[in-house]
Formats: sequence, C-alpha cells, structure tokens
Amino acid sequence: MTETQDLLAQVVELQSQMAFQEDTMAALNEAIASQQQEILVLREQLTLLKQRQEEQAAQLDHGGAPPTERPPHY
Repeated sequence: MTETQDLLAQVVELQSQMAFQEDTMAALNEAIASQQQEILVLREQLTLLKQRQEEQAAQLDHGGAPPTERPPHY
C-alpha cells in the first residue's frame, strides 16, 4: 500500500467511527429526552398523591371519618 492509500484508508475509518458516534449520540439524546418526560409525569403524580395524603390526614385530624363506600354487592 502506498502512503496515499494508507491515509485514505485511515480517513475512511475515521469517517465510519464518526458516523457511528453520531448515531450513538442521537440514540442517547432520544433516551434522555424520553426519561425526562417520564420523570416529569412521575413528579406530577407524586405531587397529586402527596396532596391527597395531606387532605386525608387533615380530615382525620379534624375528627372526620374517612368516607366509607358501599360494598359492590349493594
């Protein structure tokens, strides 16, 4: 192999590695964005659950009984 052919092979190899890295970075970026959306949804759900728990605790502190439901066979 001549020096020119060797350099050309190295350039082609570097281009291949760079394309692979770009694909990997795009996949990682997509995964992070998806996880961030899931975290936001979970945070919102946690906030709502915390509010419900605080409301129920306040009802019990003020002597209110938790609401009772009829059994399903009624």
